[in-house]
Amino acid sequence: MLLDEAPLNTPGRVPRVKIIRRALHLSQEEFASRYLIPLGTLRDWEQGRTEPDQAARAYLRVIAKEPETVSRALGTRDAA
Repeated sequence: MLLDEAPLNTPGRVPRVKIIRRALHLSQEEFASRYLIPLGTLRDWEQGRTEPDQAARAYLRVIAKEPETVSRALGTRDAA
């Protein structure tokens, strides 16, 4: 579980997407591909240009807690 490595802070705060991605040892391209997030969107989140909306924040929380389950559910487990 990556939740301890990627604190979500207080409710409403943006999960630290870069920390989640790095904890999974994935490049931006690999993370975006595996979790079906547009690469430009991921980069915008990581660089603070935009913030994930409520649905994206929930999705990132699930990825942080169960990354392999999400990848399997999406059928992108081996995506790089």
